[in-house]
Amino acid sequence: MDDALALRHVGRAPRLLLLTSAYFLLGELRAACQRLNVPHLLLDFASRSVDRDHFVRTIREAVASFKPDAIVTVNHLGVDHEGVLYALAGELRLPLVSWFVDNPEFILPLYPAPDPQNTLILTWDADSLEAVRACGFTNVFWLPLGADPKRFCPGREGRPEWRARVSFVGNSMVQKTASRLKAADPGPDLMAAFAALAKTFGESGGRSIPALLAAHRPELLPQFEALPLLRRTAYATALVWLSTLEYRLGCVDKILPFAPLIVGDSGWDQLLAGYPPEGFRLHRELSYYDELPGFYPASEVNFNCTSLQMKGAVNQRVFDVPAAGAFLLTDHRRQIEHLFEPDTEIALYRSQEEIAPLLERFLADPEARERLATAGRARVLAGHTYEHRLSALMAAIHQSFPGRVR
Repeated sequence: MDDALALRHVGRAPRLLLLTSAYFLLGELRAACQRLNVPHLLLDFASRSVDRDHFVRTIREAVASFKPDAIVTVNHLGVDHEGVLYALAGELRLPLVSWFVDNPEFILPLYPAPDPQNTLILTWDADSLEAVRACGFTNVFWLPLGADPKRFCPGREGRPEWRARVSFVGNSMVQKTASRLKAADPGPDLMAAFAALAKTFGESGGRSIPALLAAHRPELLPQFEALPLLRRTAYATALVWLSTLEYRLGCVDKILPFAPLIVGDSGWDQLLAGYPPEGFRLHRELSYYDELPGFYPASEVNFNCTSLQMKGAVNQRVFDVPAAGAFLLTDHRRQIEHLFEPDTEIALYRSQEEIAPLLERFLADPEARERLATAGRARVLAGHTYEHRLSALMAAIHQSFPGRVR
């Protein structure tokens, strides 16, 4: 955990070239740059197809005019699979910084070998640090997610239909699982084992699909490894998504006695088709920027269950809900104890059996909900805003590339 929490920005703020706005987090970084007066320029390649020559020319022109100290992206978005940006950044002696907020083990193998002397990887999941280093990177730090307290703040007006005693916001993973499994086209043996392997993955503490196969179905490991890289990655991702689907459905089953409002994709209609319809309400997905800030305060209890791609890390709602001044009940993850004080700043359930009793307790105790929500928001403001994350990112640049910030 020391890989990132000790990082504090010192020295001149580096000039940051923010690459592509395809992921919401770059909007948060841009806003943090503005609030901290960090010189920055956003190049948006997300809305159009860009050929190689135009891409290189645009980067060169931006470097010549803006004179950045580093290129910053999220999840390697904007980094091409042919290695053009790696080579260009090396030629320009311009560090490439990528902040991963999805599993880097599913993303990094799809790109060429890195230039370890010119690349900085930040990952929201401390459990992935060693795996990232195993991909050849040497400058690697833990940088958790955070919240924008200007957007998620108390007092936002919600719609009347959003009012609920208990609500849950999350993807069902139905379409995501089907899409990745189709892309994997794994063959009959791996397909036949798929559901059982997903169940085993969910019950295990491990994160590696090859290790899972080696331990539980070693005869299938050669077939998995024989798949082309893209199909192998798709199969591993599909296993994690199905495991998450089953975990979330099990958690949602425990909140149904409280007539929850469930916000998400159409896959929930399929998953909950066998349940009495009067036991819950379904709502379409909400806009992260325009709707969720007003949605969270409309619930007495915001319920959260984390994707199993992050068995130790925490997701965005752990920061956004308390930032909005609302109450959150979330599943325990190891890394949460380095971010919040359990049971003082955040309410946790450690097993599905604890969900219903804790919901009964907190629904009956509005003062306890208010106390935890207030303490949680104070903790976010003190250490978990995107200004804090940007300061840590800049400190990592100084630490990884001493003397490179002009």
